[in-house]
Amino acid sequence: MKFYIATDHAGIAYKDFVKDLLTNKGIEVEDLGPYNTDRVDYPDYAEKCAKAVREDAGSFGILICGTGIGMSIAANKVKGIRAALCHDAYTATMARAHNEAQILCFGQRVLGLGTVESVIEAFLTTQPEGGRHSKRVEKIMKIEEN
Repeated sequence: MKFYIATDHAGIAYKDFVKDLLTNKGIEVEDLGPYNTDRVDYPDYAEKCAKAVREDAGSFGILICGTGIGMSIAANKVKGIRAALCHDAYTATMARAHNEAQILCFGQRVLGLGTVESVIEAFLTTQPEGGRHSKRVEKIMKIEEN
């Protein structure tokens, strides 16, 4: 399993925590930046991560900004990507189970580290349920064709 991770300046303080959490579980992590707290534009990093996930079949991503909103909007503009803004373990579980999300988005300014840990754990351990949910995911992906 491989995760790509990217943030903006408002999410960088959580990045090392998330990288350590994943690597301690034996998961490969590729850090796509940024690497300091200088102000950057989140769409640049969301696009970089989303394209990496799309090109590396079976991989996942984590995007962190102040609220997670901007990152999720930007990542979802990349064809083939389903990025989910999650605020708790339940939304992370549903993002994987019902929406087959490949990218987890959250905000450093809105979640504490304990919640971040539970959100990531839920995302990691939940498998897509398939069935009626896969049919809906197919419909979502078909929207990109129009």
